Amino acid sequence: MSQCSRCGATFGCAMADGSPGPCWCTELPPALPVPGVDTSCWCPACLRAHIAAMANLPPLDAPQV
Repeated sequence: MSQCSRCGATFGCAMADGSPGPCWCTELPPALPVPGVDTSCWCPACLRAHIAAMANLPPLDAPQV
C-alpha cells in the first residue's frame, strides 16, 4: 500500500507495489510530473480532484480581465 503525499490516505499503486499491470493513474489525463525519489503519488481522490480543478482553470495565455 502507498500513502498519499497530499492527504495521507492509503491506496494501491501498482508501480510502488510492484504489480505486473499498469497503475490506475495511467487511465487518467497527465496532470503532474511523475513522482521522484523524495515524493510519492496522490490517492485517486486527490488526483481526480486536482485534474477537475485544472480543467476549470483558464489557459495560461488567456487575457487577464
